[in-house]
Amino acid sequence: MKRELRVIGIDDAPFDKFDPLQKYVLVVGTIFRGGSFMDGMLSCRVEKDGEDATLKIIEMINGCKFKPQLQAIFLDGVAVAGFNVINPYSLHKATSIPVIIVIRDFPDYKKIFSALEKLGMQKKIDIIQKIPKPIKINDVYVQNIGISKEETKKLLRICCTHSNLPEAIRVAHLVASGVSEGESKGRA
Repeated sequence: MKRELRVIGIDDAPFDKFDPLQKYVLVVGTIFRGGSFMDGMLSCRVEKDGEDATLKIIEMINGCKFKPQLQAIFLDGVAVAGFNVINPYSLHKATSIPVIIVIRDFPDYKKIFSALEKLGMQKKIDIIQKIPKPIKINDVYVQNIGISKEETKKLLRICCTHSNLPEAIRVAHLVASGVSEGESKGRA
């Protein structure tokens, strides 16, 4: 596996979940060569708690000039813009690129499913339940679609240079929060 293989990391910008006027949330994708160099950036907007994230991210990736070179899609969690759940199987199928969901902590599925049930979002529960349970690699949890656990470990060794998260996710977080808030805040 080459050290400078291209990957994309995707994260959303901070948003006010209680603001009825904010209907859309910025989603940023950063293209990295391994964990060393940022080669590009993509963005789109998705509906807060909507159902368009998978399609918008597919369009964003399939329409970019880097698409033929991308070896993996790193997602910072399975949802953006609140409960706009990304279907990693659809994302993988439509792009032909492996999808790796990276999270810091093991999810509290009981709490997540309870919130989704109260909102009448059973379809999103079904998507989440079909995804493999997170496995711990180093100090993060991952869910991998279209790529083996061993290949995922190799990718993480290459792409995690300044933290336990792939650099592409870390920088996507910084850019998204910097653009939406005027300054990057919090940790990726």
